[in-house]
Amino acid sequence: MARYLITSALPYINGVKHLGNLAGSMLPACVQARFRRLQGHEVLYICATDEHGTPAELAAAEADMPVADYCARQHEIQKRAGADFDLSFDWFGRTSDPENHALTQHFAARLRAAGLIEERATRQVYSIDDARFLPDRYVEGTCPHCGYERARGDQCDNCSRLLDPAELIAPYSAISKSRNIEIRETNHLFLRQTALQSAIRAWVDAAENWPSLARSIAYKWLDEGLQDRSITRDLSWGVPVADESGPLPGYERKVFYVWFDAPIGYIAATQSWASAKGADWRRWWRRDQGAEDVTYVQFMGKDNVAFHTVSFPATILGSGEPWVMVDRLKAFNWVTWYGGKFSTSQKRGVFMDQAIALAPSDCWRWHLMAQAPEGADAAFTWELFQTSVNKDLADVLGNFVNRVLRFAQTRFDARVPAAGPATAAETTLFEKLTRALAEASAAHEAMEFRKAAAATRAMWVAGNEYLQEAAPWTAIKTDPERAGAIVHVAIQLVGLFAAISAPFIPRIAAQMAQAIGLSPENLAWPVSPNQIYVEPGAAFAPPDVLVKKIEDADIAAWTAEFGGG
Repeated sequence: MARYLITSALPYINGVKHLGNLAGSMLPACVQARFRRLQGHEVLYICATDEHGTPAELAAAEADMPVADYCARQHEIQKRAGADFDLSFDWFGRTSDPENHALTQHFAARLRAAGLIEERATRQVYSIDDARFLPDRYVEGTCPHCGYERARGDQCDNCSRLLDPAELIAPYSAISKSRNIEIRETNHLFLRQTALQSAIRAWVDAAENWPSLARSIAYKWLDEGLQDRSITRDLSWGVPVADESGPLPGYERKVFYVWFDAPIGYIAATQSWASAKGADWRRWWRRDQGAEDVTYVQFMGKDNVAFHTVSFPATILGSGEPWVMVDRLKAFNWVTWYGGKFSTSQKRGVFMDQAIALAPSDCWRWHLMAQAPEGADAAFTWELFQTSVNKDLADVLGNFVNRVLRFAQTRFDARVPAAGPATAAETTLFEKLTRALAEASAAHEAMEFRKAAAATRAMWVAGNEYLQEAAPWTAIKTDPERAGAIVHVAIQLVGLFAAISAPFIPRIAAQMAQAIGLSPENLAWPVSPNQIYVEPGAAFAPPDVLVKKIEDADIAAWTAEFGGG
């Protein structure tokens, strides 16, 4: 039994996340966690809401709430959305928890002691009309590199270049839209990433298990040359710039930059989990205290890769402590909304709370992973969603289960009939299943979700082809024993399909398992496709229709409400 620590990029606190956020981090992480659990491995899947920074302050002000109350409410909303989609977090924490404050301050102290943090006087944008310094992302203007007119002061969403607000052309306040801004001097702490460039490059060089997208982004940053980055901000909401003795002099009204404390939140959330469960968090994160055999896997969208391949590793390596570092980093492109970007701020696309009201969670889970944005961006359309649900889940999987069990209920008194000698039909079936099961296993191991979904569907298809060829409804007329043998095989396939489908569609998998008398909790990843799940004579009960088809009228209504088409 191996041990897997799995984290997905922390969803930001301001608002329910859209389908692109779901498909690019949390959902594939859940699929991987479920697959590893089915294999019998020890898994810890950790996530949390990312709660600090100016966006949280502004969203709270817009909601007319204290920022702490706003974040607490939004955390519960996002936690509920995750549960609605059966995201199998072992813990869904908060970066505002005391554990993250203490651990962030600990890392800062270690970095200062190592000479990797220094104070610098900086020239920062000050909005006279807003009466405040503006954090990088709340200065907007034209990107000096690509000309994008809505680039943020920290990063251009169009070309992904990291920016300094002072570089922007025609900058303005994203809060008030005022151009009445000026550059003022203020002191901040800088993490000396330049001093760690060689160590980070060596670490990336050794990361042979990363997909090409993650490696290419990391090398792009390294080849351009790392820059020392400010890790403090002139804000009130966040982790105070302090240590065991209290606030750092001159920094009483400053906090750590959200991108400094947020990744540390993976470790802190594990501490929160351990406190609640009476467990030991160190055996997951400290290589000197039991975590030397942990495989750490991260999932995120491509826009987060640089922070996880440079900034967070700089914090970990610079601390000089034996922390676990990521072994496999799975990066995703974007799910696009009819060719454009999903946007939380602009409310473009479908969001998790809206989606769950339209169709069951498994429909979304299957479609988003079958069309995962791995090699390139993946365009979401209502028509593609309808096809995934109707063709794959309803016509292929649902049709097989319902045909088999309803026929067996009528002809064999809802009892599993006896097995019989294998014929050419069974031989062909198990050859197909053996190949597809090997492909599915390999794809899950490689975290190639489209391939894993395709191989899973291929097994469903093989079951339908077997049923059509063997035709128990014809055999029953002249050879009831042969018909019973066919049904026996087909009912075992219901168990097989429940096991292989569980990472993607856990609720449908549970229905299939329960229909033939199996406990969903006892499902395991199969080592062979021809194992016996239920013995002859066992009772079963056909489920209701597993998947309701999406009608053209549904698509028309959803298009009218949400756009697209």
